[in-house]
Amino acid sequence: MTLEGPAAAKGLRPARTTATRQKLFDASMELIGERGAASVTVDEIAAAAGVSKGTVYYNFGSKSELIAQLLRHGVDILKARLLAAADGTGSGVSGAVKGGAEDARDPLLAMESMIGQAMDFMAEYPSFARLWVSENWRIPSEWQGTFAVLRGELLEVIGRAVDNVARAYPVDESVSRGSLETAIFGACFVVGLDRQTYNPERTRDQSVAAIMAIMRGYVLAGPAPRG
Repeated sequence: MTLEGPAAAKGLRPARTTATRQKLFDASMELIGERGAASVTVDEIAAAAGVSKGTVYYNFGSKSELIAQLLRHGVDILKARLLAAADGTGSGVSGAVKGGAEDARDPLLAMESMIGQAMDFMAEYPSFARLWVSENWRIPSEWQGTFAVLRGELLEVIGRAVDNVARAYPVDESVSRGSLETAIFGACFVVGLDRQTYNPERTRDQSVAAIMAIMRGYVLAGPAPRG
């Protein structure tokens, strides 16, 4: 999917190589996590990434477009991990069952695996989570159109996983589906970031279990899963 809104209108230039983009992503997230997007200059990003300022402009055109593309890069990483977990090829579930055919048979375990992957992503890229939380709901935001597209893509992945649960289990039909997906989505960012910032003693599995309580509350007591 292509970016929409103001960022798309500017015609973002793709990074010359994945390696360059990853270096810029890592450097930018570190600086932005410390000081916020508005306070970081292209010179600082280039220096931290070990590339020239001209390389940044060649690949992205401007600081605004750089950040829009880096948001896309981070979401692509997260989305790939979520999809792998949903397909049973990830390893986000702790304990005896980790990915594989068992996840495919039980969509609740697949959802648990996805949330585990989200927690791992937040632990690996906490500055991305800070940027997302701080800028996503800022109105107006320079990247509002970009956030809208990327948020929609992630919610779509979560929505498909919730659909799988609803097909396999009796669920509470009074729960608003849009609100349910948003609750899971928001909890992944907030719980993951809270763990990194304020509660490092909290384990990954504890964080996953807390978010899974939302899904388990959606599933009604009774025989399950439906075959």
